[in-house]
Amino acid sequence: MSRWSRSVASRVALAAVVLFSGLFGALSVGGIGLTTSSVAQAREGAPAAATQAAVALSELPAQARQTHRLILAGGPFPYPNKDGSVFGNRERLLPREPRGYYREYTVPTPGSRDRGARRIVCGGNQPRSPDVCYYTQDHYASFKRIVP
Repeated sequence: MSRWSRSVASRVALAAVVLFSGLFGALSVGGIGLTTSSVAQAREGAPAAATQAAVALSELPAQARQTHRLILAGGPFPYPNKDGSVFGNRERLLPREPRGYYREYTVPTPGSRDRGARRIVCGGNQPRSPDVCYYTQDHYASFKRIVP
């Protein structure tokens, strides 16, 4: 089979999978089964996963607990040009709020040469006393609400 034929065949197969998934109302994203209604809820601003999943502050990695302390103290942060910047919630996994409500902070990852994937995102009008904070270990693919 030629390279062109394989390309066409793989595109046809992908289209069939997408069509089949749509007909039965299920979509699998990253190994997580989501129904079309839960995808619609996320788009409507009513995310189920972010508001239901929670993690105790004491259960977070030491670096996340330190980042949380820095947030409450107002810094200093390891990445001053990035930490405290507005988080746009483009993924719409967190409850919908006006732009500027959420701010993101880096949670250092031991052994990583860059900022890594871990973050704390806090929401509220006063960065030093947030209304709510969320932890993500997978660069915004999922969130857990931090509880005291």
